[in-house]
Amino acid sequence: MTEVAEIQPFPEAEQAPDRIPLEEVYMRMAEELSKRSTCARLQVGTVITTPDLTQVLGIGYNGNARGLPNRCDSTTPGACGCLHSEQNALIKAGAQLPGKVMFVSASPCVMCAKMAINANVKRVYYREAYRDPAGLDTLIQGGVEVIHYDQWRHLWR
Repeated sequence: MTEVAEIQPFPEAEQAPDRIPLEEVYMRMAEELSKRSTCARLQVGTVITTPDLTQVLGIGYNGNARGLPNRCDSTTPGACGCLHSEQNALIKAGAQLPGKVMFVSASPCVMCAKMAINANVKRVYYREAYRDPAGLDTLIQGGVEVIHYDQWRHLWR
């Protein structure tokens, strides 16, 4: 059996920075994107950036494919038929650039985690844990740094 590393929360700083960190900016962007989702069960948003956090490479939210009805195909959890936000963002971000950083409002499922690994994502920040933590385990096994990012959520509002 493969050992899985424990996921650590983002380290707390002694004092809040003078201005909003880019990590918090991108996480809030992911949360805002999730509001465009048409998924009835869980709205999720994703932002993918360059390793130095200076450029957005792709954005996404979960929903049906372009041109199809803006609703879930099914009400069964896990079988709604929607593309996941991570999939939509990865399609736009491409796979060639190494070291990409992903910000997602809810942690990835296993399939999205595998896609992120193959698309050269090296760090994933997530705000809320998805109901199944197996995606986080998959990311860690694939050498991706995983950070539960909830540090500055209530500041700069």
